[in-house]
Amino acid sequence: METEELMEKAVKFHGHECPGVTIGVLVSKYILEHGMDFSLDEEIVAVVENDNCSVDAIQALLGTTFGKGNLIHLDYGKNNFTFYNRTNKKAIKLSLKNSSFGGRDLPREERIQKLLDANPKDIFNIQKVEFDPPQFAQIHESIICENCGDPTMGTRIKEFKGKKLCIPCYEKLK
Repeated sequence: METEELMEKAVKFHGHECPGVTIGVLVSKYILEHGMDFSLDEEIVAVVENDNCSVDAIQALLGTTFGKGNLIHLDYGKNNFTFYNRTNKKAIKLSLKNSSFGGRDLPREERIQKLLDANPKDIFNIQKVEFDPPQFAQIHESIICENCGDPTMGTRIKEFKGKKLCIPCYEKLK
């Protein structure tokens, strides 16, 4: 797919065009074009270190989602993106360079165009990393919270005074 088509698909998913979505499009395009041969399912895992607009583009273009367990969020506030291909056992990390998001004083459209015109190696530090992917998504039994009655993943149940509680109820009652 051409960059324009990728941008269109990502913007449709995200809701508006912005530099963050552009970064996610460029990350996704690099992954699609550079040896991460995979089907868009659980074979690819994205580990993202932020929760900004770029992640929406990655979800829309690479099919990584929280629901499938192949989108992992590490809340580090960094524009770092690591991808694992479970089929060919390859892994690669793209990290936004300090200078690549420069020009914050430029109008939004100019910043977007500056990113789109750049070579990926000018925007990102790109490195192969050790293949050590997160586990496949686990399916756990639901347990009914004895306070609110909501079915809750068993691994998230807390015990308090002999009751099995969901996290919000536990936090209120402890």
